[in-house]
Amino acid sequence: MTYIPIDIGESIRREGLRRRFSPRTIESYQTCVRKFLYRTGKTIDVVSKKDIKEYLSALAEKDYAGSTLNVNLQALKFFFCGIMNKKMKLYLKYSKESKKLPVVLSKEEVMKLLNAIINAKHKFMISFMYSTGVRVSELVNMHAGDLELERNFGWVRNGKGGKDRMFIISEKLKERLKELCEGREPSEYLFVTNKNDKYDAQSIYMIIKNASKASGISKYKNVHPHTLRHSFATHLIENGYTISDVQHLLGHSSPETSTVYIHTAANSMINIKSPLDEL
Repeated sequence: MTYIPIDIGESIRREGLRRRFSPRTIESYQTCVRKFLYRTGKTIDVVSKKDIKEYLSALAEKDYAGSTLNVNLQALKFFFCGIMNKKMKLYLKYSKESKKLPVVLSKEEVMKLLNAIINAKHKFMISFMYSTGVRVSELVNMHAGDLELERNFGWVRNGKGGKDRMFIISEKLKERLKELCEGREPSEYLFVTNKNDKYDAQSIYMIIKNASKASGISKYKNVHPHTLRHSFATHLIENGYTISDVQHLLGHSSPETSTVYIHTAANSMINIKSPLDEL
């Protein structure tokens, strides 16, 4: 049988859209499949289950996170079984996720981080991230029309898992957001560069990394965009809000996913007393 080359990226994009995958998932699957084929050096028609198992094992030996192994496994199953219709029984066990607690900043550390950002526009964007708990991908893809300022909330459209969810708007940021949206079309990006281009996620990552270094926080904590999301959720718990509140604001499908933030909240805020105090 003669092998006919296909456009891997386009085939994943089309099938992903048909299955209502998010743009982020489609892009991730395209990257995983291309890396696999590049590293194995094989054409699609001769790839076997053994090749996939050996590839995943090699990633595991390099200490890739369990979540990364799972994404690669799902991407390869999707492409080879779902698109190429290869009769390949990929009943591989999922790699266990790490049980490590997320890195969280205290409220004082959040203030130090924000104060270390000199550029006013950058400081506002990072303040917005912390105040809403949005992911970096959601921040850079947000549009002016996603905000309902008079009602003090906004919408993440087509977030992780293709879901929409509501987020709260800080009173401290409301006036500046009104200025940003004034005269803008609803379809325009909310945050744009000086050249009127959309920000990319790497730019936001570097803003936070540089601020972490300037503030001194990086000496003892690894801070990245998702750290602000973890901190947002933890501080809500510390302020007395429920797991259910946090679950809906973060867009988690299950409340169990949000319970991790009970463990990262300060003990004094979740009313835990030492038994010694009761003697």
